[in-house]
Amino acid sequence: MRPYLAFVLTLGLLAGFVIPFAAQDDKDKSDAAYIRSMELKWTESYKQRQVDILASLLADDFVITIEDGSTYGKTGYISHSAEPDVRVEVAEMSDLKVRMHGNTAVVTGGYHERGQSSGKSYEYHDRFTDVWMKAGGKWQVVASHYSVPVK
Repeated sequence: MRPYLAFVLTLGLLAGFVIPFAAQDDKDKSDAAYIRSMELKWTESYKQRQVDILASLLADDFVITIEDGSTYGKTGYISHSAEPDVRVEVAEMSDLKVRMHGNTAVVTGGYHERGQSSGKSYEYHDRFTDVWMKAGGKWQVVASHYSVPVK
């Protein structure tokens, strides 16, 4: 009877360690799927100039570095996104990878944008890194970096 009791206790201890890790893995997968959907929402909001949605997705201390090395805070980025002389025709993401680190998510991927600016056509093929943080139960982007890959 003693070996059986030892076996049951060992299984109980192992379950006590394994189950929380499995639950955390499920939470990470759920959060990663949510972040992925928010990335797509951000891209579509940018394309459609939906300033109210952009404002809700970006943290107050958000900072972005764009292709030419310029940086913008939240207000500057939203103002830039709403410029009337810019028309975004294509804004699409590819190769999205979401890595969860507790209340922080790091997203990497490819970005393609094409449109018109002041009557002139433009097109970007970038790589990006976005950092999301969860504070007060809400996920928001705190930093973003876009760069053009060297060919």
